[in-house]
Amino acid sequence: MIRKIRLFTPGPTPLLPAAQFAMAAADMHHRTPEFRALFLKVLAQLKEFVGTKNDVVVLSSSGTGAMEAAVTNLTSPGDRVLVLTAGKFGERWTSLAKNFNCAVDVVEAPYGETFSIEAVKAGLRLETRAVFMQATETSTGVRHCVPAVAKLLKETGSEAMLVVDAITGLGTTHLDMDRWGVDVMIGGSQKAVMMSPGLSYLAVSERAWDRMEVTYNPRYYFDLRKERKNAVKGESAYTPAVSLIAALGAALDYIAAQAGTAENPAGSVAEGRKKLVENAETISAMTRAACVALGFKLFAPDAPSAAATAVLAPEGVDSGVICKELKSRFGATITNGQGEMQGKLFRIAHLGFFDYMDTMALIAALEQVVATKLPSLPDFQWGKGLVAAQELFASRALDAAATRTCFCGRADACCSLVHPEYGVMDVKPVH
Repeated sequence: MIRKIRLFTPGPTPLLPAAQFAMAAADMHHRTPEFRALFLKVLAQLKEFVGTKNDVVVLSSSGTGAMEAAVTNLTSPGDRVLVLTAGKFGERWTSLAKNFNCAVDVVEAPYGETFSIEAVKAGLRLETRAVFMQATETSTGVRHCVPAVAKLLKETGSEAMLVVDAITGLGTTHLDMDRWGVDVMIGGSQKAVMMSPGLSYLAVSERAWDRMEVTYNPRYYFDLRKERKNAVKGESAYTPAVSLIAALGAALDYIAAQAGTAENPAGSVAEGRKKLVENAETISAMTRAACVALGFKLFAPDAPSAAATAVLAPEGVDSGVICKELKSRFGATITNGQGEMQGKLFRIAHLGFFDYMDTMALIAALEQVVATKLPSLPDFQWGKGLVAAQELFASRALDAAATRTCFCGRADACCSLVHPEYGVMDVKPVH
């Protein structure tokens, strides 16, 4: 039988056709009125997508470039910074800060877990100049509680900048940069905005812009002040990735249209973002339910991300076998574990251009792999994963008018009916 190639990876993610068409048709010079109009529109849409009134700058780089820019623009050699890490991308913050001669304190949680607020408080010092963290740790499928960290910094009177890598968090998690007091929020093009790799973007608070005037780590291409100055005119400091910016505009138009009405078919990026998050929350919950029903163990059961689900391979089975079988037999590409977790877990993504049909197809294919390659899983029955996913989807659809997902997706003391930032929630959380 034929195999249609499908990505279920947390970046790059499946490409939106409209973004591909826009990229192919973007034959324009970057110092023209046509491009300036496009770029100004995209910058305004990005502010809505992030959910901020702060200025947003776009870089022609992967997300790691934006992470580096955050370090170099906000710190000076010798500055003490705090990194909150529980996976490979948290470790990247540590490497970046050390490479630019910061004095790095680390609060570390085991892979598959998140750090406690008590540990973060213990790691803070009076001289801490910045706190770096992820909204979602893609390497382990964990979601961190950004509002709790932001609240702690406010309560302690810390002058530290809060910098959040939301590269896989934006579009999969309800984030409120301005209300929580996040100073820098980072996103990337190959994630929830459904387009090719090559762009990153940073929303930057006024407090952070002020900090840049007194820091002196080396920066040139990644000087955010240059980008901000040029963005006012609809330009970038250096030659931009024109076709990718056109694709980003098409993707943001698509996201807005998901919230369109008969009166306003163009919709709203802010409302479309909420629907994008709800979609990721639903299909990630479907996937978790299906995997548990099939006999798998979740790697991050207490703080699951909606960006990607990390699942432990059965004892004695290399997770690469599962990845290989799904790709060779069904054309479905999922990802193995990273670093020390390679061979131990597999990851299924949910961010961006995924829907109910994609999710059900992947679960059905996974059942085929379980039946033929994983006899060690107990009590396998055809359809158990599909039924669990169907029931989850039906229950969320029925409860949609009466429930909502809590802000960080967790059901422990961080996000119960009494949220640390928002007080008593009027309805129960959905996990």
